[in-house]
Amino acid sequence: MSDLKKYIEERKKRDPEFAYEFDEGYEQFKIGMMIREARESAGMSQEELAKRLQTKKTAISRIENHAEDIKLSTLERVASSLGKRLKVSIVPIERHKSIAKPSSNIQVPGRGTSRPAKKRAKSVAYNKAGEKG
Repeated sequence: MSDLKKYIEERKKRDPEFAYEFDEGYEQFKIGMMIREARESAGMSQEELAKRLQTKKTAISRIENHAEDIKLSTLERVASSLGKRLKVSIVPIERHKSIAKPSSNIQVPGRGTSRPAKKRAKSVAYNKAGEKG
């Protein structure tokens, strides 16, 4: 295992938020890569795909390189233009051992005895200079 992979695995163990964000980013990266691979296997350039979708080459590049927040309808149109179909699945979340499970101490209105809910972090406003205000 490379030093980078070791670092990532160790950091994911120590920091549940990092683990979640890393995994989310990787999933978005995979979507863009799958679109690019499908386009290339169809023997199509970004320009050709853009023409089929009635958009610009830069839009295709953005989808392939930054697939976050892409609409499902856009993915369907891309797949169709490449002679493919979109397959979506919902799978269980793989929880890292260090990520805590949701608390069962939640207040449920109208449900017998209520338990204390977890306190939420206070939001803090900042001005343009980055100072609390």
